[in-house]
Amino acid sequence: MQKSYLDLEKKIDLEFNKKTLLKDVFIHRSYLNEHRKLHLPSNEKLEFLGDSVLSLITSIYLYKNFPDLKEGDYTDIKASIVRTESLAEVAQKLALGEYLYLSKGEEKGKGRINSNILADTFEALIAAIFIDRGFDSAYDFILKNLFKEKLDYIVKNKLYLSPKSRLQEIIQAKYKVLPSYQTIKETGPEHDKIFQVEVLVKDHKLGEGQGSSKKTAEEKAAENSLEKMT
Repeated sequence: MQKSYLDLEKKIDLEFNKKTLLKDVFIHRSYLNEHRKLHLPSNEKLEFLGDSVLSLITSIYLYKNFPDLKEGDYTDIKASIVRTESLAEVAQKLALGEYLYLSKGEEKGKGRINSNILADTFEALIAAIFIDRGFDSAYDFILKNLFKEKLDYIVKNKLYLSPKSRLQEIIQAKYKVLPSYQTIKETGPEHDKIFQVEVLVKDHKLGEGQGSSKKTAEEKAAENSLEKMT
């Protein structure tokens, strides 16, 4: 049983003019497969629009608030803040899963806490706010629920950089040298190899990692090193 939308409107401090649009946010395509006679729209089109609105607002925010960063930094920061996990985390805080219309199968499969479904629903909600209340309301909603504290924290701590890039910055600043990566083991057939890599600084091992490519293994090794340093 879906909760009253009044609860959600109070939580996000927005009152929708068109209540049916808010309902559309939560209609998952699986629900429609079981209720074909209802002729309701799924939230997929809203999700598509919401993704674009979120991308534009993120770009504007970064451009206005971090003018000294490079274009490549903007791209990496945007990718880190709009990833599925980040959006799903906000959706969980807003309890969006409680409002979803799901099929019995998705319900049994814990669809209400599924990261992909929650992230898509959050994007659909952005689109609905944009359509119903305009760009400024969508901007304020994203700023309050997604950017506040989180995006600034990501930029300040350079979490948008890859583990290898972050480790390199730290090692360069501390030791004035670059970390080196060495493949210590290769296992598996030629078409499905697993690489084991260690990262060294002045012959001192910082960490190690493995992956299906040397690049992936190096990133894992750098990530392992960063975890040991914190």
